[in-house]
Amino acid sequence: MENFSFKNPVQVEFGKGKEKNIGEYMAKYGAKKALVVYGSDRVKKSGLFDTAINSLKAHGIEYAELGGVKSNPVLSKVHEGVKIAKDFGADSVLAIGGGSVLDSCKAIAAGACYEGDVWDFFFAKEVQKALMIFDIITLAATGSEMNRGGVVTNEATKQKFGIDGPALFPKVSVINPELQATVTPEYLVYSASDIIAHSIEGYFTATKHPEIIDMYIEANIKTVMKTTEILLKNPDDYEARGDFAWAATMALNGLTYVGVSGYSYPNHMLEHAMSAVVDCAHGAGLSVIMPAWMKWYKKNNEAKFARFAKEIFGLDSAEAGIDALKAWFDKIGTPTTLGGVKIGEANVGEVMEIIVRDAPKWGLPQYDAKAVKEIFDLAK
Repeated sequence: MENFSFKNPVQVEFGKGKEKNIGEYMAKYGAKKALVVYGSDRVKKSGLFDTAINSLKAHGIEYAELGGVKSNPVLSKVHEGVKIAKDFGADSVLAIGGGSVLDSCKAIAAGACYEGDVWDFFFAKEVQKALMIFDIITLAATGSEMNRGGVVTNEATKQKFGIDGPALFPKVSVINPELQATVTPEYLVYSASDIIAHSIEGYFTATKHPEIIDMYIEANIKTVMKTTEILLKNPDDYEARGDFAWAATMALNGLTYVGVSGYSYPNHMLEHAMSAVVDCAHGAGLSVIMPAWMKWYKKNNEAKFARFAKEIFGLDSAEAGIDALKAWFDKIGTPTTLGGVKIGEANVGEVMEIIVRDAPKWGLPQYDAKAVKEIFDLAK
């Protein structure tokens, strides 16, 4: 195991009814004026928005609101939120929704404390100052509720990049699995794919990966697979929903990288270009690209791919394990071919050009035109 420093300051409030206390949690951190951000009006129709607002009011917290954050959140909406936050004099942001809403809030929180364009922070410099961030999570996938990063798409440049910094850890994250029971089957399986992708990036690419982290990741993946199948049959199974939600959080809260070195995020780099061009669901793009990338990359770490096959599927070869993962994605109904996310001859060239253009920013210049074409040929 490599030397490491680890810090995760997020206060997680997990369980039934915890969203009713959001005003109390925020008031303890001194919040007085909050920008409340959400996606669709479903949070209002369900009553969740009113529950949160009533809690804010009960604790003397004023609010402004911003709705309409979309899946694959965009920079223009962030700019809109930054203006509202500055004009309102917000000291905090409250995300009510999934990872797209929370990632937008993180960018808004940074931009509200910055005189320039918040895009300056994406793949450029750490965010050291931001408004306080709070969230009520309604979709388990990104793990943004317990980490210091977020992802937003710049529509003008078709760049889907990340923002990062110690100021972007949420102060308090509320995870009530009951709030996630209405997630559609499509977004449940896309979420499963996203969580698995978060789990395997370091697992396969790291030059140093401790045994205890291998086992931790394998347990997380098996939990996701088991609970996904349960929830497809019974969306109201609270225990399965809770395990699934916590697996999403644990996959990207930093613990899977303790003592790990020499890793990268190639699957996310590849998929970000896909969804930047065709606006496919992030998890759907990942379930397409993961098996293709695995087939292309396995020669670099054959032993770990063989271990994956054995530990996850009880199989005896690297190739069999990759095929089994793709078959599982097919079984649960998330796409496994480029056509399944509407990438074809008309736009695949643009996607690949973006990947090659941006690969150096990801620290992955080896993903040149030849490599990317080989991977995408395996995803057809």
